[in-house]
This record gives sequence, C-alpha cells and structure tokens, in this order.
Amino acid sequence: MKRTAISALIVSAIALGATAAYAAAVPQQQQQQQNNQTPKGWNYELRNGQRVPKGNRVTNSDGSWREELKQGNCVTVKQKSANGEYKETRQCNPS
Repeated sequence: MKRTAISALIVSAIALGATAAYAAAVPQQQQQQQNNQTPKGWNYELRNGQRVPKGNRVTNSDGSWREELKQGNCVTVKQKSANGEYKETRQCNPS
C-alpha cells in the first residue's frame, strides 16, 4: 500500500511539472505571434493570424524609398520621396 502511494505521488509530481512547463511555453508563443516578426526569407508577414504579402522595399541614403508588392496579377508600387511626397500606383495585367 505504501509503495502504491509513493508511486502515485511521483506520477502526480511529474504531471504537475509538465503542466507548469506547458503553461510557461504558451505565453512565449503568443508573444512571438504578437510581435509580428516574420523570419527572413519569407515573402509574407503574419498580421492577426493572416498571411499578408510583404513587398520588396529599397531605401535610398536620402531617406526616399520604393516598395513593390505583388498580389496575383496586380503590382502595387509605393514610393516616398526624400521631401515626404507619397505616391502609390497599382497596375493589373490580365494574363
């Protein structure tokens, strides 16, 4: 009887430890998802659990940048000049 009680205590201690370890791991995963950090080399970002295509942005030394974003047959080009002018164009090719 004593041996069974000791075995039950050991099993329950292991289960309690496993539960605590799992509970500690879940917030870390949620925190990583909230940071919206996508690994390098991926062509999309994760926002609210959804895949959002990531554009190819080229930044110049004067602070201007140009970003191309492809979605299906359409290409959206976003540009911002050094003096702050923002321009966005979208072109769709049906092919």
